[in-house]
Amino acid sequence: MSEKEKKFKFLNSIFFISFIIIFAFALWGAIAPQALQAQAEFTYGFIADTFGWFYLLFVLFLILFNFYMAFSKYGRVRLGGDDARPKYPFFTWIAMLFSCGFGVSIVFWGVAEPMTHFQTPPPWTNVEPGTPEAAREAMWNAFFNNGIHQWASFTFVGLAISYFLYRQEERSLISDTMNGVIGDGTRPLRKGFRNGVDIIAVIATVMGVATTLGLSVLQISGGLNSVFNVPASSTTQFIIVAVMFVFFMASTISGLDRGIKYLSNVNLGLALFLMVAVLFIGPTGFIFETITMGLGDYVQNFFQASLRMENYTNGTWVQDWPIYYWAWTIAWSPFVGMFVARISKGRTLREFVLGVMVAPPFIGIIWIGIFGGTAINLDLFHNTDIAGIVAEDTTRAMFAMLDNIPLGTLLSILSICLLFTFLVTSADSATFVLGMMTSNGDTNPSMLLKIIWGALIAGLATVLIISAGLNGLQTVSLIGALPFSIVLFISAISLLKSVRKDYKETRLREEEERRQRIREDIENS
Repeated sequence: MSEKEKKFKFLNSIFFISFIIIFAFALWGAIAPQALQAQAEFTYGFIADTFGWFYLLFVLFLILFNFYMAFSKYGRVRLGGDDARPKYPFFTWIAMLFSCGFGVSIVFWGVAEPMTHFQTPPPWTNVEPGTPEAAREAMWNAFFNNGIHQWASFTFVGLAISYFLYRQEERSLISDTMNGVIGDGTRPLRKGFRNGVDIIAVIATVMGVATTLGLSVLQISGGLNSVFNVPASSTTQFIIVAVMFVFFMASTISGLDRGIKYLSNVNLGLALFLMVAVLFIGPTGFIFETITMGLGDYVQNFFQASLRMENYTNGTWVQDWPIYYWAWTIAWSPFVGMFVARISKGRTLREFVLGVMVAPPFIGIIWIGIFGGTAINLDLFHNTDIAGIVAEDTTRAMFAMLDNIPLGTLLSILSICLLFTFLVTSADSATFVLGMMTSNGDTNPSMLLKIIWGALIAGLATVLIISAGLNGLQTVSLIGALPFSIVLFISAISLLKSVRKDYKETRLREEEERRQRIREDIENS
């Protein structure tokens, strides 16, 4: 393919239809943000109310499926062939996973979520807000919501795309993971269905990344206001988006092996530094005890919490937290999964599952234990009111906690830097993945296409920040999780079917090669 053909490869139905639908929702969010949010929340509420049980069962199914692929005889299957080896060192690989899949959200919610549960405990616990009992419930529920369940969808989609891309030489598209069930899609009906799947993936990715970017800009703005008294105005937020756009475009131009790779290492290194600093500046013994007890409660309640419903009490806590998270991760799974697949060639299925579904959640749990645990300690024993601040404005959660420990100003500045680099990495990853999605699965999309998607995401986030339409667009992206979960179920059947066939053929080939060597040895003896 010539450079000119590659440059304009994105001029296809998936790109145009996705672009038109995204533009329509963005326009709605800009002109009538309250109407969009009301309609989106009504639709999502109906889906979560009616199919919440399905989300819980499906995510648990994905966890069990992923572990089966890792620890069964198929776990030794290597992505890219038996002789393939990983391109990225383990630390860099984990850093890229963490930056793409968690990134800003763990900084945003690392303090805000446990403090929210501390202030408003799950209703079935019957504990008083702000008490030691509420603190215990808050920590393990925060661990659960940010644990392996949150990464189950990312892991599965990444595994499926990796397998079909590197073992079956299919395209790096979510629709191609269904080939083992629906075929290659040359018939008009199948082709239309596959294109529809890829269009939903593009829309969910753009809306998810744009809203995450927008909400993160609000948090950075809040941090600048807390530390430097910079007005948290639209002008400040616009400048943050503009600077971020310049940085992530520079990272995009430098390529995957330079921009995202180096930034991801910086992200994880800075995150680890902040964790160690707060661990030893803060209440060290209390933090270790909090993490230990929280992990114990997490493991003890794992299956009960995985299937918990509130049908006898008509409560909404499960719908507002775990089900919301699971819907979010399913909707986001094409973006994260496709990026994970792109950087995971050479890993075995076992390495892949343990690396993606266990390592980042473990880091996330330690982060919540350190930062959330410190905040709870301050409220319980030092008469601060971080929970009250969080109730008013979640974007101030991290900085409210840091304000109450030594070196708080320095750590707040480093936290703002971490938020910014996470933002740049997430946006860069998104433009790369969107380029792949809208160029027929090309693993090296054209620079023009990445710039177009980068500009669209930054512009969309800016418009929605100004119009206060972020929450509505975020909720819209969740609606696609229900049909997408059906796609992932088909992909699971397809993956298992293909892996079994591949494994059998590989074993037969190895057996034939062994027999051939024996015959040659006999003939030569």
